[in-house]
Amino acid sequence: MKKRNTTGQKRMFLSPPHMSGEEQRLVRDAFASNYIAPLGPMVDAFEKAFVELTGFKYALALSSGTAAMHLALRELGVGSGDRVIASTLTFIGSVSPVTFLGATPVFIDADRTSWCMDPNLLEDELKSCARHGQLPKAVVPTDLYGNCCNLPVILDLCRKYDVPVICDSAEAVGASFRDKGKTRHAGFGAKAAVYSFNGNKIITTGGGGMLCSDDERLISHARKLSTQARDHAPHYEHSEIGYNYRLSNVLAAIGLGQLKSLSSKVNKRRRIYEWYREGIDGVHGIQFIPEPDYCRSNRWLTVILIDDRDSEVRTERFRERLESQNIEARPVWKPMHMQPVFQGCRVRGGSVSEDLFSRGLCLPSGTGMTRSDVDRVAGFFHEDGE
Repeated sequence: MKKRNTTGQKRMFLSPPHMSGEEQRLVRDAFASNYIAPLGPMVDAFEKAFVELTGFKYALALSSGTAAMHLALRELGVGSGDRVIASTLTFIGSVSPVTFLGATPVFIDADRTSWCMDPNLLEDELKSCARHGQLPKAVVPTDLYGNCCNLPVILDLCRKYDVPVICDSAEAVGASFRDKGKTRHAGFGAKAAVYSFNGNKIITTGGGGMLCSDDERLISHARKLSTQARDHAPHYEHSEIGYNYRLSNVLAAIGLGQLKSLSSKVNKRRRIYEWYREGIDGVHGIQFIPEPDYCRSNRWLTVILIDDRDSEVRTERFRERLESQNIEARPVWKPMHMQPVFQGCRVRGGSVSEDLFSRGLCLPSGTGMTRSDVDRVAGFFHEDGE
């Protein structure tokens, strides 16, 4: 039962937007240009800046990460009766577009070192699919809570079966991984990568997403589909069905301003994580989300695990205690194979993500937090006493 806040203290959100001030200037420029609706110079500049950030050749600014995933899957020909392999420990927006196209998701468990898709289980599933002549149309690993999946290994596995990879990097803008001595931005190297600028992400446009790829045809056609698939003609001519998925010029201005402070935001989130480690140090049975040795996480959220015989009960007790003090904390994503809408879908493994869900708690991690804010949250874990 939710406890009523009686502290009178201002709400501490999990990951609220954090503006730098540059956004206002760019939004004023957008208004002055009178490019308010989708398309315009801010959209063009935002896409160009994202290409420079990620290393991909092409980028398409869209209304959400879910829209980006939908278009990517459609561009790969996913349709009725197909299968798409995806991470089970993820947000539903990573997987629901599979169902939009009439396909069926197959879920892969997480590993302990990254909390992302387990490459060993993926290999087992691909081998099984090949034996039965039922290879998936795509594989969709998720970069979770700012950690990068082991994308080089996943790409090598999928190349053996000629299966394309769409990397769900919605939570990993600004994160990077190492591949053969080179540092790559999260998602780079996949057939396509998806990013999110939802209000709770490390940078935000209020609501928005980006689809990136080195495939010019893929991005070009996705761009057409995102604007109701209008054919090139002086009138409105449509030879295929599209969507209203483009990002507005005003929101792109916000995103462009946010990108300018991305590096400092990543550094601040990583500092917040270290403050939590120092603040909760010594509390029995508390572990932190690991950072794999191949990755530099953006630490989008600091996540802890409660190690206790009754960990699920204890985790909820901590969450309720924080809520009673007007502090937002949330459980780890509930695995997709446990969701009612995906009952009956195939899952390989599952015990790791189920365990992380039962014991995991996401703590406030917004870049506007001070050391005293973090200490305030951390202090409640020293008061457990049970």
